[in-house]
Amino acid sequence: MSAFLTYLLNGLAVGCAIALIASGLVAIHRVTGVVNFAQGTFAVVAGLCTSSLLGLGMPHGVSEAAAVLLAGLAGLLTGLAAIGRPGTTPLSSLIVTLGVGVLAYAVEIVLWGDQPRSAPGLAGSVTIAGARIQTQHLLVIAVTAATFALLALFFGRTYLGKALTACASNPYAARVVGIDPRRMGLLAFALGGLLGGLAGVLITPLRPISFDTDVTLIVNAFAAAVFGALTRPVVALGGALLLGVAETMAAGYGYGSHQLEVALGLMLVVMIVQASRRSAIHEEAV
Repeated sequence: MSAFLTYLLNGLAVGCAIALIASGLVAIHRVTGVVNFAQGTFAVVAGLCTSSLLGLGMPHGVSEAAAVLLAGLAGLLTGLAAIGRPGTTPLSSLIVTLGVGVLAYAVEIVLWGDQPRSAPGLAGSVTIAGARIQTQHLLVIAVTAATFALLALFFGRTYLGKALTACASNPYAARVVGIDPRRMGLLAFALGGLLGGLAGVLITPLRPISFDTDVTLIVNAFAAAVFGALTRPVVALGGALLLGVAETMAAGYGYGSHQLEVALGLMLVVMIVQASRRSAIHEEAV
């Protein structure tokens, strides 16, 4: 039972990191209609940057904050490339984000090499109901919970948050009342960069990160975002937690080499059941 609880808590921490990246995908897609396939790159850049800054002797906190801000800047630059030109279609912007992700590979290899890097996190562990969990895992869960609470306040209480929500709901009406959807789209990309960067600095102490880690990150995050129809961040959070727990359980019970396939297969089954229920409800309504 203690092993099961350990896998569960560790899986929740992994799912929280996936949720941060997925929430960036959702934020960008809601405002711009673009699926940002460079989202995983922001996490990789932040993780590698944190490793370098800590290696140079910069203190914790400063290193992580600088890395997250750099990821936010990378998100803004990606937005400028993807939607900065008026009239760019969402499909064209999607292709641009793919190109940005490929370009990032070359930049990351030049700056950090092709070998995985890690960074020290919170040391020690905590025992909960007989299950031992690393303190870093608890930090990931706590920071993710605080981030989603702050996002709720941002979208519900601030002008910029309400402007982003307006553009997501009806960009034409938002334009009529003086809100520039393109600027809000760039803000969404910057926000996506910050969220991806936050995920990167949190998971780097837990698993080595390299230039191609973004593939696994974006596959997981995209699956979670699709679970929320790319529009509902809370549902995407639930999907991300499901993925994280499924992956950790698969690895813990002897399927480590196939943990991603097991998790995505479970997610596919859940989405098929979900779609079947919606279809049944629709038929009853008709």
